[in-house]
Amino acid sequence: MIKVIKNGTVITMSSNREKIENIDIVIENDKIIDLVKDYNGEYDELIDATDKIVMPGLINAHTHLGMGYFRATNDNLSLQDWLNKKIWPIEDKMNEDDVYYGTLLSCLEMIKTGTTTSNDMYFFSDRAIDALKETKVRCLFTRCLADINNDGDKRIDEFLDLYNKYKNDELIKFSVAPHAMYTTNLEYLKKCSKLANDLNLPVHMHYLENRKEIEDIKKIYNMTPLEVLKESGLINNKLILAHCTFLDEENLEAFKGKDISIVHNPISNLNLGCGIADIIKYKDYANISLGTDSQGSGNNLNMFYHMSIVDLLQQGLHENSTVLSSYEVLKMATINGAKALGMSDTIGSIEIGKKADIIMLNLNSILTEPHIDIITNLVHNAFNNVDMTMINGEILLKNKKLLLNINEKDLIKIINNRIKKLS
Repeated sequence: MIKVIKNGTVITMSSNREKIENIDIVIENDKIIDLVKDYNGEYDELIDATDKIVMPGLINAHTHLGMGYFRATNDNLSLQDWLNKKIWPIEDKMNEDDVYYGTLLSCLEMIKTGTTTSNDMYFFSDRAIDALKETKVRCLFTRCLADINNDGDKRIDEFLDLYNKYKNDELIKFSVAPHAMYTTNLEYLKKCSKLANDLNLPVHMHYLENRKEIEDIKKIYNMTPLEVLKESGLINNKLILAHCTFLDEENLEAFKGKDISIVHNPISNLNLGCGIADIIKYKDYANISLGTDSQGSGNNLNMFYHMSIVDLLQQGLHENSTVLSSYEVLKMATINGAKALGMSDTIGSIEIGKKADIIMLNLNSILTEPHIDIITNLVHNAFNNVDMTMINGEILLKNKKLLLNINEKDLIKIINNRIKKLS
């Protein structure tokens, strides 16, 4: 099956090409096989991208997809109060079908807003994978690991069952995910580090989200968070560290030369009063990617909205409008996200040989005209402009209409009925 995306204005996110090109994209099955001006060869399907922006699908590098229920639960709560008073009591009541429908809602939100890959950490993982497979979203996936009630080994066994069941799936890859240092212990972190090494998988973990977390870790371990990273062996794993709101110079120097990616979650951090991560300082020491966290802390999974906040926050934090360009922010949401997830050889940019994870936007709107600078316009104004979403060569959204066999109105009713029972 040959698809051709023709006449589009393409932002490839490739270091080997111009930022913006008028080229046609030729796709065979799931892969990009050619990038050429004025393609006139054979095809099975033509996608007219005239006056449209074509770019790689966005990559959400830190999510909890099953938390689709928790939108608008974060008002006037600190991180610890939000977890203890809102989230964990409801999660204790959730069953596997709750997680399935929450994940389904999140996946549809991502498809509609141009995200084609996420990095997810949650529980009741089989049913979450059912939702991922039904919506065909690409995902770096895991069963969240913790050792709160001496059930840590059971959770690892659940992860291994999941990994062995789905490890050869086309769209689902795995990470090892200890939730955080404050929900584990040193021996458990060592087990997680070894498990990741044995399976050659990345480690995905919350790290230094707010100041209280730092103090709690010092009390639990009688060590600094960095000392825990080193003592557990995690510092030598491929690390995906979510938040990192408070990294000091010692942390940054220890990160240098390691395979470490920081996932910036600006809206989540603002909502929960956690502070602002200084990613301008961080970017010389680690790969910087972008995440939304859940709808509960991040409000939504619309990466275009989160990109705009990144740019503005750093300029305000540094009192300098030149510290971060819109193109650098776009990299955080595309190729840098792919690097974080260990997938930069297959996704994150539009290049020959890569997977056809592609989105198309219509910026012909009163909210996005005129197009003085397309990339700045995308980062700051394209919140509701995704026309088409393609994952693995398959079109899932066309002319803003979902092509999946899922009834959105029925799903919304189910979600609202379930959250009433859980609250």
